[in-house]
Order: sequence, then structure tokens, then C-alpha cells
Amino acid sequence: MGRVGIHRLPFASVEVLVTGAGGFIGSELVRQLAAAGSRPVRAVRGRSVPAGVDGIAWDPTTGYVDRPALEGIDAVVHLAGAGIGDRRWTPARKTVVLDSRRRGTSTLASAVASLRRKPAVVVSSSAVGYYGDRGGEEVTEDAPPGDDFAARLCVEWEAAAQPVRDAGVRLVTIRTGIVLGSGGGMLRRVLPPFRLGLGGRLGSGRQYLSWISLADEVGAIRYALTEARLTGPVNLTAPTPVTNAEFTSTLGRVVHRPTAIPTPLAPLRLVYGSELVNTLLLGGQRALPRALETSGFSFTHPTLTDALRAALGRRER
Repeated sequence: MGRVGIHRLPFASVEVLVTGAGGFIGSELVRQLAAAGSRPVRAVRGRSVPAGVDGIAWDPTTGYVDRPALEGIDAVVHLAGAGIGDRRWTPARKTVVLDSRRRGTSTLASAVASLRRKPAVVVSSSAVGYYGDRGGEEVTEDAPPGDDFAARLCVEWEAAAQPVRDAGVRLVTIRTGIVLGSGGGMLRRVLPPFRLGLGGRLGSGRQYLSWISLADEVGAIRYALTEARLTGPVNLTAPTPVTNAEFTSTLGRVVHRPTAIPTPLAPLRLVYGSELVNTLLLGGQRALPRALETSGFSFTHPTLTDALRAALGRRER
């Protein structure tokens, strides 16, 4: 079935392999795929799949994928990777983060390239960190990479998927921004202090934050599966990036709490280290979704207020 071309198939008939299916984005993607009548297939770590689980075994640390089971899958969405912002960037942690993306992507890409019946499309993750700290410069998909750790990570991450393209399979590399949704991601971390009235800008507050709602993130991934015009890097960000100061004040208004006092940086540096804080919290990208908009994608939550109210289940007062 995958030989016909996924964009020509009824979405209900599509089989989609999802790595990282248990994560914040992956679990919602799996839910929506199933609700649409398609068959989401989970990539399960290890050499075998537990009874009753609709999955395909893989072990990226050893380069193993159950290739016979992968034959005939219509599409692949690759989301798996160790968290980049949840621990201090020690040399050991950097190696874990890099290897989880490089090895995992290489393992999957090589397996796809070797198949007799290849999928019609592979959607593979990356991040807007690819661009490095760009200040207020607007960046689209043709902008060059940055040179900090997060940017170098994304460059290697994306390069590992090259065998997919070399095999003639449509490859969509999704450079995702900060995903806003209930129950996970950035909001899970920042909401507690904001609800206590302790939320505040970080540093100068002038650094840009490229964000996207969870609904639009998953919607854009599904769109990439079926839209044949999308190929190469695609920024998964809302069309209205904001500064950290704007994000802070908007979230404060949505939860009805003050945001006048800046967040102290010393405790953050103590826990996460200066390199992570400087790169992920005090640096930023003003990334625009040119490829999505040019191809006709329509955002459900084009503004930050829309996205935050949807995530928090709040209505305009």
C-alpha cells in the first residue's frame, strides 16, 4: 500500500510507525492517528515486542530494527531522543543527548533505506535550536546553522537521516519550537511559579521564543505525512514568535498573576549550569514557518494567547 504514495491514500488506511510514541508529542500523535482510523505502530525498544502491543522492535544503541516487520509500513514519524533541557550539560550528558539522536536516527534511516517496500515518507525531528542564537533576526528554513552545542546537535541529528533521502523517500525534517500544551513540555515546568505569582522574565527578556501549540504541532506532523509538496526542513513554529518578556506577560495575564519581578538566574545556573542557561534560556530564535504557510497549512492557534488559553482550558474574560 505504501508504494502508491501516502498523499493519494485515504488517511484511514495508513500505517504509521512512531518512535517516541509515549512522549508529550508522540502520545497525542498516536491518539489522533488512531481517532482518524489509521494504524499507529509504536517503535518498542528492545529485541522483541510484548504481547498485545502493536509495535516494531528496535534498539538504537546497537543499530537493531526488526526490518521484516518494517516492510510495508506507509510512513514513519521519528520523535525519539533524550531530553536536551532537563539536566546540566556535563560532557557525559552531552554525549547521551547527541548519541540518542544520532544513533537513533541513523539506525532508523538505514533500515528504511534497506527495505524492499519503502515507506512513502519519513518525518524526522529536529529543533529550531539549529539556527543558534539569532537575536531579533527572522529566520526561515534556508538560514544557516548556528555554532553552539544545541545547533551542532541539530546539524548532526539532521545529517543522520540522509540515507532516507538518498533512497528516494520523501524526507521532512521538522524543526520544532517550544511546544505548548497541557500536561507536558515547557508549561509543565513554568506554570507552578507563575500560578504562585512568582513568574518573571529571564534576563533582558529580549530573546525570542519560537513556540507552537500542541494541537498545531501534531496537526503539522499529520499534514507533513500527506502533503507531497513538503520536503526538507520545515519549521514547526507559530507565525507569531514572541520575546521572553512578551511570553511572560501573556502567560501572567492568562493565569491572572503578576509578572513584575525577573526570575533570578543564579539558582538556574546552579542547577543547570551556565552553558545550558545561556543557550536555551537567554538565547533564542525568531523562526518563521515559511514552508508550512507556503504549502497552505492553517494554524489552529496562531497567537500566543490562543495557544495558552487552549492549553490551560481558559476562556476570554
